[in-house]
Amino acid sequence: MNGLHVGSHTVVAFALVVALPGCMQSRVEESRELHTKIQKDEAVVILAKPQIEGAGAEDGFMSCVGGGLAGHGDSAITVRNNKDFVDSMFPWFEPQTAPARPEAVEALLTRPGVAEKVAASGVRYVVWLDGSTQKTDGGGSIACGAAPGAAGCIGFGWWEKESNYEATIWDLKQAKSAGSVGTDVTGTSAIIGAVVPIPFIARVQGLACNRMSDQLRHFFSGKDDTDSSSAVANVKPAASKSSNK
Repeated sequence: MNGLHVGSHTVVAFALVVALPGCMQSRVEESRELHTKIQKDEAVVILAKPQIEGAGAEDGFMSCVGGGLAGHGDSAITVRNNKDFVDSMFPWFEPQTAPARPEAVEALLTRPGVAEKVAASGVRYVVWLDGSTQKTDGGGSIACGAAPGAAGCIGFGWWEKESNYEATIWDLKQAKSAGSVGTDVTGTSAIIGAVVPIPFIARVQGLACNRMSDQLRHFFSGKDDTDSSSAVANVKPAASKSSNK
């Protein structure tokens, strides 16, 4: 790393949906402490941050981010299965025994067989995911009724959800923190009762997954761009009959 200058930087991106029902706003931040251009023979593993340090991310969200990060073609990044990695490293990456700081990895690698197992896995970077998706607000009401030969609903209901996640990246080779990526997505969903209930769903967790995986891909590309940038995109989500996160 001699002769290389690495600065921390923040990349902020906004996406705003202007339609009243199903509107979403997202924010992504990146902070880099090391050069992180991943090599073809190196891999990443995504783990839930230990509960003692925060709320570990949901399994579904971790799988979504891993799938988005892996990608295809020349830009593909090898992502190891988190359960297989934890099992192969037992007990050193269990929630109760996982290193609390990246500097502790150096001592961990001196234990018999640990360095060999890490090398065999090909994992260079550990991504600790922390966060959750929660309902933050809501209101309104819908009344539905049925009578012989007729049925319908009338009213308006809405709710707001927030997906807030942070990824902390450790470099196992250097036993240092490489940086972090965070994403925060808020969205308002609604159901309009106009005879037939019409839902407009803001899929905040899906958007948070896309933002997180895209930014992690940029992080591991090794581009040390110190400029901050922002972008606004208008998207109109389609009406949906489901209410996924």
